[in-house]
Amino acid sequence: QVQLVESGGGLAQAGGSLSLSCAASGGAFSGNPMAWFRQAPWKEREFVATVTTSGGVKYYADSVRGRFTISRDNAKNMGYLQMSRLKLEDTAIYYCATGARTSSSPKDYYSWGQGTQVTVSS
Repeated sequence: QVQLVESGGGLAQAGGSLSLSCAASGGAFSGNPMAWFRQAPWKEREFVATVTTSGGVKYYADSVRGRFTISRDNAKNMGYLQMSRLKLEDTAIYYCATGARTSSSPKDYYSWGQGTQVTVSS
């Protein structure tokens, strides 16, 4: 099973940008869809974005569409989430995940990273 490690989180000002990375190892990362989810304190984990195996098709949550960009580099076993025009409500722990199919449900993903904290301040 693939292992995932997120990096790139931190503190950003509202309106600013951050880039997250997801490094995969130990499994067939390139053969599975990849997604980003996030979880804010006292809230359920929510879908952010997902990308198909080839990277050609991407889906976004309404709350981030137009501000976030998901991508992947299968040759490097890497996934990315470029975040811009950050808002206070983007504050959360961000997780990358891989699964059997492209989906917005966390139940469809079986490999998860440990998460990286993103904090947006005013």
